[in-house]
Amino acid sequence: MRIETILLLLESVLLIVTVVLLLFSLREGRGRRDLLLQVERATKVLTRQEYFLTVTDSMMDAKSEVIGFITGRLPTGEDKKRTRVIITNIERLTRSGVRVKYLLPNFHDRAHIGFLYTKAGAEIRYGSCPIVHDLRYIVVDNRLAVIGLPESIGEKEATRKGYKIPSEGLAVVLKEYFYRCWEKNMSYEEYLREVIKQTGASLKTLAQELQIDEEELERLARG
Repeated sequence: MRIETILLLLESVLLIVTVVLLLFSLREGRGRRDLLLQVERATKVLTRQEYFLTVTDSMMDAKSEVIGFITGRLPTGEDKKRTRVIITNIERLTRSGVRVKYLLPNFHDRAHIGFLYTKAGAEIRYGSCPIVHDLRYIVVDNRLAVIGLPESIGEKEATRKGYKIPSEGLAVVLKEYFYRCWEKNMSYEEYLREVIKQTGASLKTLAQELQIDEEELERLARG
């Protein structure tokens, strides 16, 4: 066999080995990327879960008042369980004389949470203050604040991370802002009456859209 032929065969073998190694490298890279994405998703779920646990734990220690700005987004998946826990806490607190007040963004899809929390005993208003779209927080008894942050700016972004800050000074500042916004905005009943009037849809259709009992809308419409 001539030397040129041997070199050509050797070059071909090396080329095949290089291609195989490249394919394995690409496959490993995709696997590593998928693993990182899975870890990132798990971290987001964990931090969001920690935020809700912090909120519920802080509420359980309330003696006189819980106030705050919340997103009021329609709960899905695991959030349905978390919402039920918060509703149970609201019922327990209000029965023992603790005032619970929440301000929600004035979007129609936030009516469902307003209905559930009002039914549990909380006072709900719908606001247009700038902070209600970007920052979420609760203040407990003028002594601590729990602040939630979305992953990116926007009223439709879910809260991903939270901070519990035991600071009376910060709690007072956040409470003052809350009540300035509270006084300017509509109560739950006023807001729902406005929605009924604006849409012009039948109460049955509106009840399905907002996921609120039709009897509740009939009561508000009569009022």
